[in-house]
Amino acid sequence: MTSPSGPRRDRLPLPRKRFGQHFLKDSRVLDDIADALGDLRGRTVVEIGPGRGALTDRLVSRAARVAAIEVDRDLVQYLRTRYAGQPHVEIVEGDVLTQSLGHVAGGPYVLAGNVPYYITTPIIFHALEVPRPDVAVYLVQKEVADRMAAPPGSKVYGALSVNLQALVHVEVIRNVPPGAFNPPPAVESAVVRLTPRTDPVVPPSLEARFRSFVLAAFGLRRKQLVRVVRTVAHLDAVQALAVVTACGLSPEARPETLTPADFAMLIRALSRPQGQAAP
Repeated sequence: MTSPSGPRRDRLPLPRKRFGQHFLKDSRVLDDIADALGDLRGRTVVEIGPGRGALTDRLVSRAARVAAIEVDRDLVQYLRTRYAGQPHVEIVEGDVLTQSLGHVAGGPYVLAGNVPYYITTPIIFHALEVPRPDVAVYLVQKEVADRMAAPPGSKVYGALSVNLQALVHVEVIRNVPPGAFNPPPAVESAVVRLTPRTDPVVPPSLEARFRSFVLAAFGLRRKQLVRVVRTVAHLDAVQALAVVTACGLSPEARPETLTPADFAMLIRALSRPQGQAAP
């Protein structure tokens, strides 16, 4: 229960289902998340969904500055009280999807978050907006982690895999059982680390078109590539075949067999004036 002025200081705020809250309590997993961020001395950490502060405690002791974004007003009050004596900690009240993470950080930063499973993908892509974190470590549903890291040709390889791997390296750090949370979720979870590629397959100017094309292509994942290009790019059969063959790709290939670099070749070809489609 809460009073009009906020949660009682002698009681922890209860998890709220409407915010998809499952508070991580396993100390080993919490340590692994903090460790996966690397050496935090002199660095700023932006934390998404600090909850009751279990991970925040570890970040506060390691980093030069911590900015934690929390949407739950009761938790905001609780955390501001908890860290009132630590000037290098800022608790930001608000929806992470409406926050400029770069602005919150105020400079180079790393990112950590136990993100609500029902908005995992929007949060991850929001965090890929420039300026990107130097590294991001998320606690997500295991099924999503598997798709994030899936290689071409695997059963779970899809638009999420391609759009992430085009820009970042994806590593699954460890799996996390339901019992590591309070309350336990109905699914397995995993810790995933994203590190920006030094060689992203598309430049910033083509990222939006790349993402849109990939999403549309996997909406036609059972179709052959020449049909996919023809449909998505609104070309006739001859034009579509010319684009695919100019990229050195098989007209019979399916979207789930293409690498992020393959999709990038198609986007570059389609972005050129007609008659100049060759990569």
